[in-house]
Amino acid sequence: MSTFREIRLKARPVGMPGDEHFEVCTVDVPDPGPGEVLVRNHYMSVDPYMRGRMYDRKSYVPPFQVGAVLDGGAVGEVIASNSQELPVGSFVQSGFGWREAFIAKPAQLQPVDPGLAPLSAYLGVLGMPGMTAYVGLFRAASLKDGETVFVSGAAGAVGSLAGQIARIKGCRVLGSAGSDDKVAHLVDDLGFDFAFNYRNGDLLGQLRKGAPDGLDVYFDNVGADHLEAALSHMRQFGRIALCGAIAVYNDTQPRPGPSNLAMAIGLGLRLQGFVVSHYNDSRADFIRDVSGWIRAGKVKYDETILDGIEQAPAAFAGLFTGRNVGKMLVRLK
Repeated sequence: MSTFREIRLKARPVGMPGDEHFEVCTVDVPDPGPGEVLVRNHYMSVDPYMRGRMYDRKSYVPPFQVGAVLDGGAVGEVIASNSQELPVGSFVQSGFGWREAFIAKPAQLQPVDPGLAPLSAYLGVLGMPGMTAYVGLFRAASLKDGETVFVSGAAGAVGSLAGQIARIKGCRVLGSAGSDDKVAHLVDDLGFDFAFNYRNGDLLGQLRKGAPDGLDVYFDNVGADHLEAALSHMRQFGRIALCGAIAVYNDTQPRPGPSNLAMAIGLGLRLQGFVVSHYNDSRADFIRDVSGWIRAGKVKYDETILDGIEQAPAAFAGLFTGRNVGKMLVRLK
């Protein structure tokens, strides 16, 4: 029996989540039983979709329960094993985040190779956010070489890779971000053709400046005013991949939808909502392509790391205040 810490949902947030909505608890974790392993997490992920799970409502994943430990992506090391499949020293990816350690069976875990990439990368560029960018472009948006692409929330884990993939495919890429430093990073470091600070307003004017002939693809991580501006600047038969709507996740009242949605009719637009699990059959292609682009120096990735499980609530809240560049992670060891 070993003692570790975990984070439970103390209360459902109304508006922005804060420390008062979480509690850090110390728990006893038993030795692994037959066929089981004990995993010590090295990194855990916080992601915007988790905000939706804090509401008590039906969605594509069950809601978090008050008083129960949360969960999410994590990578860790097997420190005790009763399984020949995963001996001590194996590294694995799991959905058992928000805790320092856990017991599981090998079928619940995905082995990872720390020789291919740093462990943290399996929660970002080679993990769920990276695959979201990949399938969002190629499957949901049917990206074609040489098109004009706009990515909102472009300095985040998903948006930054989506923009770089589009550039690899010879596209003209526009991105929005929430600070001038992030805008400079998109252009100078990640190779975006044009980027702008959405806090300066006039989203449609910025899109017209960066793409005078209109947009073929919009990769939407923000929703709200970004979606409305993009709709007004789409070319005929353009495609919009509806990945996220972080602008509204903490709203306490529903806000009106885009006032110009009717433009999709005459332009023949396709608005495709998706979650990454819709395209699990693309995982092998994703790992092959993105790991290859990383080795070739065609893809760069950033991580914002906070240390200690007690920092997880602050890391999560930071997603909504622009604290992160690239993937937001918590280091547990």
